[in-house]
Amino acid sequence: MTYTLAHMAGVNNSYMPEGDTSENNAYTRYLSKKLNIQNINKIDEVEDRYFKSVNYSILKKNIPDVMIINNYHDLQYLVEHDMIEDLSTAYKKCTTQRIKDIYNSYPSIFNHVTINGKLYAMPETNINDGPNLFWCREDWLKECGLQAPKTLTDVENIVRTFKKKKKTVGLVTDTSLTAGTGFSSEYLLNLYFASYNTYPKQWIMKGNQANYGSVDQNVKKVLSHLHELYKEGVLDQKFLERTSNNIAQLIIDGQCGAFFGPWWVPNNPLVTAKQKDASINWKPYRIETNKNGETTYHSINPSTKYVVVRKGFKHPEIIFKIISVIFDYLRYENKNVKEINDYYRLNVDPTARPISINVDYKNALHRSYENVQAILNGEKKRDVMAIDYPYAEACKNYLKNDKKNQAENWAAYASRIEALKLLETPLVKEVNSVYFGTTKTMMIKWWRLEEMEKDTYLKIICGKDSVSSFDQFVKKWYEHGGSEITKEVNQEIKK
Repeated sequence: MTYTLAHMAGVNNSYMPEGDTSENNAYTRYLSKKLNIQNINKIDEVEDRYFKSVNYSILKKNIPDVMIINNYHDLQYLVEHDMIEDLSTAYKKCTTQRIKDIYNSYPSIFNHVTINGKLYAMPETNINDGPNLFWCREDWLKECGLQAPKTLTDVENIVRTFKKKKKTVGLVTDTSLTAGTGFSSEYLLNLYFASYNTYPKQWIMKGNQANYGSVDQNVKKVLSHLHELYKEGVLDQKFLERTSNNIAQLIIDGQCGAFFGPWWVPNNPLVTAKQKDASINWKPYRIETNKNGETTYHSINPSTKYVVVRKGFKHPEIIFKIISVIFDYLRYENKNVKEINDYYRLNVDPTARPISINVDYKNALHRSYENVQAILNGEKKRDVMAIDYPYAEACKNYLKNDKKNQAENWAAYASRIEALKLLETPLVKEVNSVYFGTTKTMMIKWWRLEEMEKDTYLKIICGKDSVSSFDQFVKKWYEHGGSEITKEVNQEIKK
């Protein structure tokens, strides 16, 4: 059986081996064998262009059989115009118990995809990635006589020293500055804000009310400090001009020796740097954000992408079967899947899958760390994911200094062992973000408030506006819709 698909592609052909495509690869061949299905891609674009193409197909009322959307309003529109299938029965009958258990590990994850009591989409799950770590060239630390960093002051001293002695750029930073509600990313400054107990872009409870972290008065102190770092050059003075690809190239070329990033950055971009120069040694460090030695971070939206099925498609259960095969059978049975295990070893991006989402337990990182450690220690453990075996094998090869796939072996060890070990401590503390939806006023005014916020933050950091302009921003934020939105958010929370 064939089905038409809007496929969200990855860069560089998702790093698949030569000859593989989004319609013919290890995943699609396995699904063809297991379920007798084959995707025909009506859309095949990387993320930004993908959603533009999907929006166009929605407006033209010409959508493929299966597609991913990332906007609750699109879901509402599709339901109101009777364009997508009710998935309630298919979910109950055609999803494995393990997949149901995974979704049950996220309280209320189905709230936004259930309309009038009917399930209209299958949500992606966003696992708990923990706080960003400080990734640093340990070989340079030793050369410069520096100690392992623990605090943000240590981070700044390392960047200063690297700039002077290694001629690097300052601390590379993405212009978004902090993470939004549904993702973790590289080159962000969340830890600086957390050190002042403030969380921009998040709705955080203070007393009996949810308040928007971006207008918290402690933000002003953080922006003032970041401005001083920018003036000195500790914060990269060209960060406004750089894209993520530009920053990655600086890292690969040895012009950057320190940055903030999640546990997974060994897979991208550090593995490429390691492939270029095997002698370099990047290492992660947990940075404290308070005097108790803790590292605090905000929780994220449990789901920001949704899989929907075209109204009238005869087999809506296809998405549950695909999800069950990939995220249950493949992950835990590991039978006749050498080709897919090879993908894991080669760090092929998950966007190679027909449905480019992830479905995993909320505490997936903890489970993976325990599994890989158990395999390395020769222990027998139930419910070990298939993906953990090739990762453990890569870690073994790294430890015995196997020259084959040397960079990939290092990436597996640095991410799955070194980085995840840092997140295992009880000193890592999650602060709850309490609202991820979109209120009535947000639909009309939120984009303008977000623009105002970003503009104010960047101008203060770069010195184009004084720190006192933050107070004017807060006043305008409340006057231009913020007060009404705050009221609506708190009403929604009470519901």
